[in-house]
Amino acid sequence: MAAASPVPLAAWADAPGPDHLYINASAVAVDGRGVMICGASGAGKSTLALKLMALGANLIADDGIRVDLGEGPGTLPFLQRPDTATDLIESRGVGLLRAGAVCGRAPLSLVVDLDRAEPDRLPPRRNVTTGTAEIPLILGAGHPSLALSVVWMLRHGREIPEGDPAS
Repeated sequence: MAAASPVPLAAWADAPGPDHLYINASAVAVDGRGVMICGASGAGKSTLALKLMALGANLIADDGIRVDLGEGPGTLPFLQRPDTATDLIESRGVGLLRAGAVCGRAPLSLVVDLDRAEPDRLPPRRNVTTGTAEIPLILGAGHPSLALSVVWMLRHGREIPEGDPAS
């Protein structure tokens, strides 16, 4: 099983800048590690963020995040709360909920793509790239225990499947 080719993070960008990207995504911090949740409108970005918050994550921003790109090879990018972000998160069919404690900035440690479902039971390592770093990617559409899996992965790691070049 081969690792999939990295996806450029800029593919999700709405407004690229020279040292940052602006992405229509939601983001939370789990134990200080940033998770960016991407997907089309209605894909469940805010819902996944809310589930992660119920498991102890802190909201960075709902529905728009700035990604400060790393400056050198291997430098992690940071998820940055936009100046205009509120401390609210949308709960479809319920309304705008107060987020509680928010996180202003966290290193981007994981990207979740809610537009694509994972076809493999034990998937190969998937990554997004910023040009200076590669960040793990989860294809999460339709995944019933995604929030639990994300928290567990960030706290305890993930085993790379046998035969993957990273193993």
